[in-house]
Amino acid sequence: MAGIGKTAPEFEDLLPVMADKLGGEGLMRELSNGFKMLMDKDKGVITVESLKRNAAMLGLQDLRHDELVSMVKEGDTDGDGALNEMEFCVLMFRLSPGLMEESQLLLEEILQDDLNSSAFY
Repeated sequence: MAGIGKTAPEFEDLLPVMADKLGGEGLMRELSNGFKMLMDKDKGVITVESLKRNAAMLGLQDLRHDELVSMVKEGDTDGDGALNEMEFCVLMFRLSPGLMEESQLLLEEILQDDLNSSAFY
């Protein structure tokens, strides 16, 4: 069995705290900023190489290449070997147990904000 004896790095789940402080729209803006910090500037996506270059910003400088590849594969829903901004945001939500519980409320808040800002008259 792969992975026996290995322990996954522990991460503090700060997304729920950010969501509480920033609201849904602010959280999405911060996730977008995080994506831009990690992406390959020429390709406009997060690649294994761009993640490796920028891993120290996340405290992940000790991760092995195969662990970085796994992180990208985890969120790569279209199979192109990289993360676009939507895949990155979805992955961040999926990896946050606290946000999974709150995601319905955040989605409702964002949708309500959108409805309010584009009222049909």
